[in-house]
Amino acid sequence: MSKRPSGGNPEKPGTSPRRRLPAALFVFLGVTSLVILAGGIVLADWWIALPDDIHPQYVGRGKCVECHQSQAHLFEGSHHDLAMDRAADDTVLGDFNDVTFTHHDVVSRLYRDGKRFMINTEGPDGEMHDYEVKYVFGVTPLQQYMVEFDRPEDMPEDEIARLQVLRISWDTLKKKWFYLPPPDVDEKLSPDDDLHWTGIAQRWNNMCADCHSTNLHKNFDAKAGVYHTTFSEIDVSCEACHGPGSNHVKLAEERLLFWDRKQGYGLAELKGDKNEPQVETCARCHSRRRIVHPNYRPGSDYYTCFNNELLMENTYHADGQILDEVYVFGSFLQSKMYHKGIKCSDCHDPHSVKLKHEGNKVCTSCHQHPAAKYDTPAHHRHNTGSTGASCVECHMPETTYMEVDPRRDHSLRVPRPDLSVKFGTPNACTRCHLEPEKLPTEKREQLTQYADWLRAAVGGDKQVQDELDRVDKWAADACLEWYGDKTPKQFHFAEVLAPARDNDPAAEDPLRKLAANREMPAIVRATAVVELGRYSPLVDNIYIEQALRGESTEDRKNAQRMLQNSLQPYQKALDDPDPQVRAAAVAHYEPFIPTSPQPLQQEQLARMIGYLRPLVVDLAPRLDDEARAVRVEAGRVMARLPLEVVGHLLSSEQRDQLQQAIEDFKTGILLDNDRAAAHLTLGILYENMGQDDLAERAYLTGIRVEPRTVGPRGNLAALYDRRAQAADQRARSSAQQGDRDSMQFFAEEMVKNQQAAAQLRAEELELLERDARLAPDIAAVQYRYGLSLYLNGRGAEAEAALRRAWELEPENAQFLSALIAMYQQQERYREAIDLARKLLELEPDYPVYQRWLEELQSQQPVAGPTNP
Repeated sequence: MSKRPSGGNPEKPGTSPRRRLPAALFVFLGVTSLVILAGGIVLADWWIALPDDIHPQYVGRGKCVECHQSQAHLFEGSHHDLAMDRAADDTVLGDFNDVTFTHHDVVSRLYRDGKRFMINTEGPDGEMHDYEVKYVFGVTPLQQYMVEFDRPEDMPEDEIARLQVLRISWDTLKKKWFYLPPPDVDEKLSPDDDLHWTGIAQRWNNMCADCHSTNLHKNFDAKAGVYHTTFSEIDVSCEACHGPGSNHVKLAEERLLFWDRKQGYGLAELKGDKNEPQVETCARCHSRRRIVHPNYRPGSDYYTCFNNELLMENTYHADGQILDEVYVFGSFLQSKMYHKGIKCSDCHDPHSVKLKHEGNKVCTSCHQHPAAKYDTPAHHRHNTGSTGASCVECHMPETTYMEVDPRRDHSLRVPRPDLSVKFGTPNACTRCHLEPEKLPTEKREQLTQYADWLRAAVGGDKQVQDELDRVDKWAADACLEWYGDKTPKQFHFAEVLAPARDNDPAAEDPLRKLAANREMPAIVRATAVVELGRYSPLVDNIYIEQALRGESTEDRKNAQRMLQNSLQPYQKALDDPDPQVRAAAVAHYEPFIPTSPQPLQQEQLARMIGYLRPLVVDLAPRLDDEARAVRVEAGRVMARLPLEVVGHLLSSEQRDQLQQAIEDFKTGILLDNDRAAAHLTLGILYENMGQDDLAERAYLTGIRVEPRTVGPRGNLAALYDRRAQAADQRARSSAQQGDRDSMQFFAEEMVKNQQAAAQLRAEELELLERDARLAPDIAAVQYRYGLSLYLNGRGAEAEAALRRAWELEPENAQFLSALIAMYQQQERYREAIDLARKLLELEPDYPVYQRWLEELQSQQPVAGPTNP
């Protein structure tokens, strides 16, 4: 056998043989290929994401429990878990063993009918009826019970009709039935009263359901008057806080190396460095708020779907302490804790909802200062172990609501008895150190808690007021003695809000400064912006008339300057970093934008454009605000713009933004389509947009869904009055043209609208009489009642009601102006002049009031010579 030529190819003689690659190189190339392949797989795993348009769905607690058993164990039996349930042997805590409960001479019987839980009690017709309890509400310290009404036979099982919450409730601690009255209402409720257990104020669907169940949809059919309410889970379950879980489940079950690069875990991110996502997710329910838009997603910005209650006079004391049920968020926003990044879960376990520690350790677990700086008598000046040594008793005082449910103020404030002495605000020291034995026995029985004392004092009880004053002074002196120069002396916003609430003219400038003070909590700044509306609410309208129709150019310029001065604090607030402040500022532009139901003539249009241009320059950027709450408010206010000016003042893009904001506003409003107020608001919007037919329809719907509510009838009557006036003008024009048929038609239209308006006003007056009787000390109610009496031709009674409103709020220029205008209309000039002088004393710097006084003096007949 011959040898193979060196370097040759055995298959191809004459070629060079192939060189062998080293084995190590083969290994290297193989490993490199594997690494590249693995890297590609890893990169692909990271890169591939769920589609951007995928909408997560609710999957239910069962899916969560499969992986999160420890969290589920903590959640089981929590207040969230037991927020609501179907009535059954293992959920009903109350005694239904054929017992009776008597309240206001109504003897109710609670009993069993087989497996059903029953109550025999007063129904909406005033008669006794048997009702089945279908659902239970809550677990401790009280449990409430619900009865279903208006359920059609063909309603699907997963839908709930109208549910009414019984006022007879079970005290789960004392194990007894008790009656849960409306706040400050002691008398027996009429069966047709909205506050009766069968009334709308006790309706689960619109009062409770949204925060006691998961993924709730109210689904009220306004035409049929029937609810088709649904939820994915009956209580506050996992997805109520973490959001719908289908994306999370999908990602988890695919067992990928990475979570989604865009959506993360596919759930709300509640554990990040910032506290807002978690706090605002809790605030969805733990706040007193208005829903701006549906379908809030946990973890997203609160102000995309809500706008919270500010520090209003009926809900907060002037220093920001809770007055009415406000559900924590508004208090917490005021606290230093919130502004230092503290989250709800720093104190509360998010699944069991219990505090993470007991007693003072809740606070000292973070406040670990040397030698227990705070948890010692050297700080709190009370015996160790006593009530006064408890952190929360001083810094989170509680108020009991719903008769048995104590709630703590979460503003975590330093007690300020000095503010109590100056303004009558509460303080934790007085709360503990009151001496009820100094009062008569019958009075002590009525004053069961500190809040009752405060209400009695505001109501004029001098004996209670004197005792509060004594203890407030003692507490302020004690703090001064204990802490000396360390006693809190820094400015507090109560020093501005309290005088403003008393309509003190001197408070206007401090309010402006407070609204612009970025060191104050945003909720305080926003409140200051709102309170500025107390000043010159009527004068602005007069200046608007002067700016648009003044006889001389100089008069119009002067009026424009005065208006700009009025708007100055709101212009600054429009650029505030917080949406609460921006939304409050936008709302104040509303009265500055006049509506114009009639087409504008050329000269009128030019003046209107010139007047509105600076206002639109301020407002238009808010149509593109990052917070929907602000965009919606801007849309609502700018909907007042006359159609003729919109094209001159807004770009095409801005007009689209305005239309979207208006649509979002309508969407938010109609979430409460079972309330008359929603349709009243919608009607006003349509009227502002010149769509009177839609406004009429909205008002009629409001009357239908809540026939005993004031508001829609009055607005509809005013709309009919305008139609009557327009028909009268057209009838006169037709008569001048000799068109008798048209004249007759429009004359009949005029009479028809006048009669409809008169009927509506008579019905409205009956409702206002009821309200005025039930709320004799609420000035705004008496004012509305007085106006209605006047419009119905009952002048003497109108005068009494308007005077009552003014006496209740003597610093209110609006109430006083109404009296002056009525006297002027009745040609009672001397009385009008006397009151006009008082009005000028309230607002001495406003020349319009001086002109009004001069006008009245010129109208007063000159007295003739007297007989010798």
